[in-house]
Amino acid sequence: MKKTAEKIGIAVIAAAVSFGIFSLSCKMKKDNANTVFAQNIVVTDIPEDSMKITQGLQQTFRTISASVLPAVVEVDVEETKKIPANPFGDMSPFGDDFDFFFGNPRNNRDEKKEREYKEKGLGSGVIVRRNGKKIYVLTNNHVAGAATKIKIKLNDEREFDGTLVGADPRMDIALVSFESDDKNIPVAKLGDSDVIQQGDIVLALGSPLGYFASVTQGIVSATGRSGGQIGSISDFIQTDAAINQGNSGGPLVNIYGEVIGINTWIASQSGGSVGLGFSIPINNIKTSIDQFIEKGKIIYGWIGVSLIEVTDEYKEQLGISKTQTGALASQMFMDSPAMKSGIIAGDFIIAVDGRTVKNVDDLVIQIGRIPAGRTVKFTVIRNKEKKEINVKVEERNEEAAKDNSKLWPGFIALPLTDDIKKELKIEDKNIKGIIVSSVQPKSPAASLRIQNSDIITAVNGKKINSVAEFYKELDTNGKKEIWFDIYSDGHTISTGHFKF
Repeated sequence: MKKTAEKIGIAVIAAAVSFGIFSLSCKMKKDNANTVFAQNIVVTDIPEDSMKITQGLQQTFRTISASVLPAVVEVDVEETKKIPANPFGDMSPFGDDFDFFFGNPRNNRDEKKEREYKEKGLGSGVIVRRNGKKIYVLTNNHVAGAATKIKIKLNDEREFDGTLVGADPRMDIALVSFESDDKNIPVAKLGDSDVIQQGDIVLALGSPLGYFASVTQGIVSATGRSGGQIGSISDFIQTDAAINQGNSGGPLVNIYGEVIGINTWIASQSGGSVGLGFSIPINNIKTSIDQFIEKGKIIYGWIGVSLIEVTDEYKEQLGISKTQTGALASQMFMDSPAMKSGIIAGDFIIAVDGRTVKNVDDLVIQIGRIPAGRTVKFTVIRNKEKKEINVKVEERNEEAAKDNSKLWPGFIALPLTDDIKKELKIEDKNIKGIIVSSVQPKSPAASLRIQNSDIITAVNGKKINSVAEFYKELDTNGKKEIWFDIYSDGHTISTGHFKF
């Protein structure tokens, strides 16, 4: 029974890599790339009209490169890493003969303590701000976030000592500063990543594989991509412009020379570019630059809901059109901004301040962008009706966001379908309700001894036939306590009462 819920498909927030495709950061260690020679080609005559078009396009790329490259930098870093102490001390687990012929890096007879070593790497960055003599470079967290030493190399090959201003692993961005009296060091212009479309021409700039100040060209292959194993906020621009290790932190720019993204990771079987590069949209980052400078960190907004993606079958039980986009508030943190404002578990959130919610990732990003203290309007579907609810966003507190004791009800409710009944060998066709999945430790559900694969047939004694009816009865408004009826092996039992 308990294993059944694990098989039930609801995508909460997932990033998967399959068929041998690996998600790779585009930061690199300082090694030389392999050399491959190109074959000679024969130049043929090109019609004059065609040549004019081609020359115009070439001039455009030259102009973009010349204007943006001076604001693109190489970020050379040094990280201090540690090797665990040798657990065997002076005793080799492999024997002296093994050590003599093959070596044993973990069996250093003179190294019984934890050791440190320095690892050098490089990435790219782009100058985004100047305050007096202080100049700020935007890059990736996986490039500079853990660096103990940072060097910034400008396009004219001058080098400066860099200082980490702030870093955020959740978004995988970092801000580094250096100082210079040179007022002619340019600052890149930031564009609007919300207006880009598939097919738009873009250029990627940086130092791939250590090849300083390189430019590659391609198009926007897609927007709103999720995936990768870097950062947990996924909303990437996909491009076929060649991006390789070392490009991390460098800009993706449009035909106007504006930065629309920060190159971050690639999907590849070989570790090199296969035309699947991904950049963080610059609109996701703009407010973060100010927060890094002012507070040294990103302040995320928080309303206190646990979100899930739902299937078409789930939408049908909620009375929602299959084509309706949004995210389901499956659980609520008690005393959170959302609960205090009137959002309840089971609300399907479709818009924030009039902006459509595409999916869970999109809603997470939208909420994360909202400054703490601002009141925003959430549009939800509840009991087949649209409602607008004003919520005052608070600053995200990691401890509060992980406190399962405040997560109501502490599990995900799934539709009890005929297929699930068959798998659970429930022959009574009159059994209606929901099935329990993903019970959270220390939550109200856990305290009531509710388990995965339990079938809840009633809330406070009232029978339920669907997830919509379950969420309606789960509403805590005006209730002092809630309990559940659970069907098991032909019998129905009641849980204890959870009091508010």
